[in-house]
Amino acid sequence: MDAALVTVGDELLAGDTENTNATWLARELTERGVDVRRVLTVPDVEAAIADAVQEYADRYDAVIVTGGLGGTPDDLTMDAVAAAFDRPLEENDLARADLERTLKAITDSYPDLNVDIEAEAAIPAGARPLINDAGLSPGAVVENVYVLPGIPGEMQRMFEGVAEEFAGDVESRVLYTTEPEANLIERLDGVRNRFGVQVGCYPDREAGHNRLKLRSDDPEKLDEATTWLRDEVKLVEPDADTQVGENTRSGTSDDG
Repeated sequence: MDAALVTVGDELLAGDTENTNATWLARELTERGVDVRRVLTVPDVEAAIADAVQEYADRYDAVIVTGGLGGTPDDLTMDAVAAAFDRPLEENDLARADLERTLKAITDSYPDLNVDIEAEAAIPAGARPLINDAGLSPGAVVENVYVLPGIPGEMQRMFEGVAEEFAGDVESRVLYTTEPEANLIERLDGVRNRFGVQVGCYPDREAGHNRLKLRSDDPEKLDEATTWLRDEVKLVEPDADTQVGENTRSGTSDDG
């Protein structure tokens, strides 16, 4: 399974907000063996969002879109996804019922809260609603596109509800060496060409080592490549606080 991430927001492009959603989602998907092929940030412009969703929905098995789903003028994500699939926005009964329950529960804390429930509960026609247990605005699944909130806490809780729908066969192995990156080029090319695996080198100057990460959907080839590289490269054991598991389905802290 491969996937693309589309994060929406002018604040992300301006550097006003750190794009933690992309990092968190990429890590979660990779841990599940999903091959994350693209991470794209687009502005709060409906056409730009719709174009990205339309392109990626055709190219990848799944697309996750995070962005504003509320009622402010820059919350255009749901409108854009509806436009990408040429579907109207329609009030969803399940989403409305959940919104009404949530608003009733918080009315004492927010007595002046004014929510357009009909607009808030609108998702693309025929889409599957995703209930927002940590907020108000629902998400949705339209074909292979998952629309999640932009607020990190809400996004993470909603993703947990659909996480089992993402699975793949990509595994990884991680090794560590103090050899200079420039000295490793020939051997890294060699392991890639010999075994057909993906290979990356990620320097960590603070820890004083380079992290070598091998990835493949063929466990046998991956093991062979790892064994070969162990014999070709001078390896070290990392400090406990910088170590990434070598035999997991994927690493838990990839920065490449």
